[in-house]
Amino acid sequence: MDLPGTYSLNTHSKEEEITRQYLSSGQADAVVVVCDATCVERGLHLLKQILSLEPIKDQGIPLVLCINLCDEAQKKGIQIDFGLLEDVLQFPVVPCCARCSRDLTLLKEAILECGGIRGHYDCLDFSPKHLAREAVHYTKINYRKREEQIDRIITGRFTGSLLLVFLLMGVFWLTMAGANYPSRLLWNLLFSLEGRLVLWLEALKIPAPAVQALVYGTYRVLAWVVSVMLPPMAIFFPLFTLLEDLGYLPRVAFHMDRSFKRCRACGKQCLTMAMGFGCNAAGVIGCRIIDSPRERLMAILTNSLVPCNGRFPTLFTLITLFFLTGIQGSAVGSLLAALFLTAAIIGSVTATLGSSWLLSHTLLKGIPSAFTLELPPYRRPQVGKVLVRSVFDRTLFVLGRAVSIAAPAGLVIWLLANTTLGGSSLLFHLTRFFDPLGRLMGLDGVILMAFLLGFPANEIVLPIMLMAYLQSGYLVEMTDSAALLTLLTNHGWTLKTAVCMMIFCLFHWPCSTTCLTIKKETGSLKWTAAAILLPTALGFLLCVMVNLAFSALGL
Repeated sequence: MDLPGTYSLNTHSKEEEITRQYLSSGQADAVVVVCDATCVERGLHLLKQILSLEPIKDQGIPLVLCINLCDEAQKKGIQIDFGLLEDVLQFPVVPCCARCSRDLTLLKEAILECGGIRGHYDCLDFSPKHLAREAVHYTKINYRKREEQIDRIITGRFTGSLLLVFLLMGVFWLTMAGANYPSRLLWNLLFSLEGRLVLWLEALKIPAPAVQALVYGTYRVLAWVVSVMLPPMAIFFPLFTLLEDLGYLPRVAFHMDRSFKRCRACGKQCLTMAMGFGCNAAGVIGCRIIDSPRERLMAILTNSLVPCNGRFPTLFTLITLFFLTGIQGSAVGSLLAALFLTAAIIGSVTATLGSSWLLSHTLLKGIPSAFTLELPPYRRPQVGKVLVRSVFDRTLFVLGRAVSIAAPAGLVIWLLANTTLGGSSLLFHLTRFFDPLGRLMGLDGVILMAFLLGFPANEIVLPIMLMAYLQSGYLVEMTDSAALLTLLTNHGWTLKTAVCMMIFCLFHWPCSTTCLTIKKETGSLKWTAAAILLPTALGFLLCVMVNLAFSALGL
């Protein structure tokens, strides 16, 4: 029985409660307590709590103490006297490196040997602190001191914030710059199949309108979402997981806890917010790490205030066209684009904090709960394991959900663009209907309609907008930035339009995948509606205010 990972049995969290309940039931034939070799004292505290449970003492359930990560301890100059630990505890103590098959075999043998042997723990009384001090020795005197110095920099008020901004900028630059080439390859591969797909469907005697709807509607949107969404996620999630494996992300949560505490929220919300940069649906699922139902709900409702990687291409395009004219494509242009994008992200984080404060004083009143946050030792990330976990557990899972929604949405978009009413397409009528509201927000009807039809996936907002401007009847791509800028300016775009577009791109309703995830996590249509209305209302108000400000300045 693989129980949830926990460091105590105080039942402050669901993991601790489940572990304590199972151990207290007396169902176990033996108990293996896994301890971190770099933090032996913490493992001994958990061991003593387990020894104090009535079923363990009364039934004499055999215990085995497995001290894992011995290889990491050796690198850090930590020596452990396993013989002393075994003499004091009077049950097997097994040193282990979980990646070594020989060590795992020794652990299995120790478990088999203790089977059926009743343990006697009545007289066992030890101090975890004193026992750890006697059994653990440090050959590198400055090991702890060095980590404390690094922690003071990473969690410092000024240095921690500065480092976080630079890391964000670096991660976004790597994600956007690194995704360009594989995204183009994937694009060429998927769109090269369109012609063959048309021939195959025609060979099956499928009517021409149905072929066009399936290929230029369903398949084209599907190919667009995959080629634009997959490469950034395949880069961002491994980078995110590497920082997590290194031990940096818990320190970011520790650093940001002060800000979230002022908003009566939980510091762990910082981690779920960071996951939202990769995908808001993944960020919503990650909110499970927050124990308090009130604070978990707050994190879910505000997660879509930070942009996912599906919004980055639109933001990046607008920044390049309207703020970096003449230097796009150069190294300086890429760095400035990353800087502009980071500034937009800081704005979204500020909005998250502000919305959390508002919710905690209105709909979700309450006192912030206490929680234990571990600052794990710094470790060299296991790159292979990180890549597998991030690709299969996060990237492909989220992509699968997006694809299942984007496919039928592509058909709907094609039908709207190719079904006429009174000599004009339904898409044209929609843009005219939304135009007054769009003008009030500093946008136009085409932009607002593109966001509405882009509900299945944020990646297709810009293509839908171009399709409406060009009246092409299907999604098109414009790789020439000068031609794209000319097209937008010919349709009335100004600096004000670009700024309002960026604001609404940051703050609008979550995509359909995220909405479905919110419904599944909360089990409530009411809270799902609140998660949709919160960012939309904020985006609408900000756009109207910016529009009025530009108009007042005569811009």
